Amino acid sequence: VKDALRLGCAAIGFTIYPGSEYAFAQMEELRELSLEAKDAGLATVVWSYPRGPNLDKAAETAVDICAYAAQMAALLGANIIKVKPPTAVVSLDAAKKSYEKFDGSTLAKRVAHVMQSSFAGKRIVVFSGGEAKDLKGVYDEVRGIRDGGGFGSIIGRNSFQRKKPEALEFLAKVMKIYG
Repeated sequence: VKDALRLGCAAIGFTIYPGSEYAFAQMEELRELSLEAKDAGLATVVWSYPRGPNLDKAAETAVDICAYAAQMAALLGANIIKVKPPTAVVSLDAAKKSYEKFDGSTLAKRVAHVMQSSFAGKRIVVFSGGEAKDLKGVYDEVRGIRDGGGFGSIIGRNSFQRKKPEALEFLAKVMKIYG
């Protein structure tokens, strides 16, 4: 926090890995730093990426796990949260009954659920862009995030791996979708 203030930053950033063997230590450290940042007038940005020995690859992006990751970041003081776009998978056996009536058929509905889990949408939540994909796939994902109430997409890899003219056209289209 002192370094952020010295450098003139507006926020501190921290990554947590819910589900990892380090999750609780990371969460304790984040909570302390978040309180210190708020006392200094700084916002807190949290990357909340589920992973660990008890989560398989499908669980890392499951709707129940992504919603939990966003909620944990909000509870720990995040003003801005970054999570992965949720899939329709419900991973935890304990959560399956709660999700029986949940319609997660579209990305927009799953994003809306993640937003609801982030203090009823009172936190800024952005979604990672994930693996490089074709333009239609990115545009569809951006529309789903927008329609679900998400605040944006992190699309660096999908833009920087293209030639500059194509990347600029791509970014202009993404901005128009979020419009």
